[in-house]
Amino acid sequence: MDDDPYLWLEEIEGDAALGWVRERNAETVAELTADPGFETLRGEVREILGDPARIPYVRRRGPYLYNFWRDTDHLRGVWRRTTLEEYRLPEPRWETLLDLDALAAAENVPWVWAGASVRRPDRRRALVELSRDGADAAVVREYDLEARAFVEDGRSGFALPEAKSSVGWIDEDHLFVGTDTGPGSLTASGYPRTVRRWRRGTPLAEAPVVFEGREEDVSVAAWHDPTPGFERSLAARNRDFWHRELFLLGPDDTPVRIEVPDDSLARVHRQWLLVRLRSPWLDRPAGALLAFGLDAFLAGERSHDVLFTPDERTVLDGYATTRRHIVLETLTDASSALHLLAPDAGGGWSRSPLGEVPPLSTATVTATAPDEEDENAEEVLFDVDGYLQPSTLCRVAADAPQPETLKRAPVRFSAEGLCVRQHFAVSADGTRVPYFVVGPEQQEGPAPTLLYGYGGFEVSLTPSYSAVTGRTWLERGGTYAVANIRGGGEYGPAWHRAALGAERDRAFEDFAAVARDLTARGVTVPKRLGVAGGSNGGLLTGVMLTRCPELFGAVVAEVPLLDMLRFHKLLAGNSWIAEYGDPEDPDERAHLRRWSPYHNLAAGRSYPPLLLTTSTRDDRVHPGHARKMAARMRDLGLPVRYYENTGGGHAGAADHEQAAFVEALVHTFLWRALSGPGRVPD
Repeated sequence: MDDDPYLWLEEIEGDAALGWVRERNAETVAELTADPGFETLRGEVREILGDPARIPYVRRRGPYLYNFWRDTDHLRGVWRRTTLEEYRLPEPRWETLLDLDALAAAENVPWVWAGASVRRPDRRRALVELSRDGADAAVVREYDLEARAFVEDGRSGFALPEAKSSVGWIDEDHLFVGTDTGPGSLTASGYPRTVRRWRRGTPLAEAPVVFEGREEDVSVAAWHDPTPGFERSLAARNRDFWHRELFLLGPDDTPVRIEVPDDSLARVHRQWLLVRLRSPWLDRPAGALLAFGLDAFLAGERSHDVLFTPDERTVLDGYATTRRHIVLETLTDASSALHLLAPDAGGGWSRSPLGEVPPLSTATVTATAPDEEDENAEEVLFDVDGYLQPSTLCRVAADAPQPETLKRAPVRFSAEGLCVRQHFAVSADGTRVPYFVVGPEQQEGPAPTLLYGYGGFEVSLTPSYSAVTGRTWLERGGTYAVANIRGGGEYGPAWHRAALGAERDRAFEDFAAVARDLTARGVTVPKRLGVAGGSNGGLLTGVMLTRCPELFGAVVAEVPLLDMLRFHKLLAGNSWIAEYGDPEDPDERAHLRRWSPYHNLAAGRSYPPLLLTTSTRDDRVHPGHARKMAARMRDLGLPVRYYENTGGGHAGAADHEQAAFVEALVHTFLWRALSGPGRVPD
């Protein structure tokens, strides 16, 4: 389908395209909201998302713990802070720094929080990023934390217009800035190609360029580390999604390459250079974590400590640093453990477990204080949860070496009679693929089952507590399954590479194998099996629709990629060529066409019903993917529903009200398609 009749739907805010969107939205909303159970679902999700008993996760900056919070009274949210002493209390007193609802009302702009960078070491100013309706592109404004006010341009405040910027403090009067400053300043993916050193009170256009990449790169960035005794500036050139060059910037901003493998994940922390390998190096395997003395490494020395070595079942999922310690997050068959590494007197590292993590659970470091110089420097906050286990937030620090429970999330749905199991399906090439099933301990007959997957970008899917899934699906008699297919990171870099580019079929074969295994075990039957995924997961479910529709009774694709012959021309799509392949290369175009959902729809074939959701303000995955898929299916007479939220960006929703509405649409659609009576159960 080289002559695409639906290209006009790629005009994001074109009059004809938006008119088409309004018509499709009206049809879908009219059908699904008419179900008697829709409003109940929406109310339950709204209640869950706005629950004041949720854990307010924090980040330490100096003596304060900072949090961004949204609830029913603060739909857009408040940026706030408190002290550890207050945070330990059941109802801490919070100091509001910025109220986004008030700001949005005053400026008549639907602002969404996009983060803040607080200046070190004085912590008096912040660079606040605000997104219009949830897009990735954001404005940047300097904020005075003492005056509780933005520093206006007229008073030499730093400010950037809407763009996909990279910005960070150097000192009180200088920033590193990568942003859209005109022709040549952005890559083909729409991210910064140059970095400037910007001095307060001067025009950004006159700021000198201190680092730059190439147009075909994904992005570049620079940042400054003001840690006393380790002050340095660094820069990175991200050549593609999986290859990066790391540099130290000298006193005159001359970049000096840190000669690590370009497919590794390297970072500098105090005196250490930490390198996480994606391919073998220095006789160490892919997936290992190495520690070098930075000064010795720059002088040519390659001696190092091995902080982690993977095996067939256990891999490194991530790590965090304190001032002197390293916390490893490991996965064994997609379940977590935490380990604390401490330097010992002999120059090596000692290792000990950090907290108790039940089987089939996930432990995640939520905050550390690597930049602090006081007793808080050894603080680690970590969260433990599972499919039926609400989150527990714990703290370990120099003043509390044993884990201290700070917060417990409430039970938000009934888990009576439910259990979590892990099974392994056998894929087409014989690979064993793990997956989790959450459902009744004693199942009587096939149940409506929702299977979720992602399978890309080295992302691992691990057990997590979702009150929304619990209330909307499990409590109503549904079974929930999560597939740990290739393309993810559940078994390290090799698990990801096995489904990279032309090998992407492995991910699809894995997912289909899990679907068949669910049926073979009697958990469900195809007409009662629904599948859902978002973004790359939306591509996955789109492929399932077109490749093996007989396995499913309903399909949901949220903010999906679907046109794999034009993805590189749409918004940030060019940055994903290293993951999928290059449509401009004839050989790679052939494998992309083989499984591109948009190009593999066939008239006269039987398909399960599909629900597509996206956002007009998604500036990462173009809404044209979902629009064109829906339009083609309609013209072929195939069963499709479409809903496009006007805001929300790649998250699909900008606030809890929007999120509750979309979730209610999705679960109403699934229940109507998969349950016997054809409506949402009470």
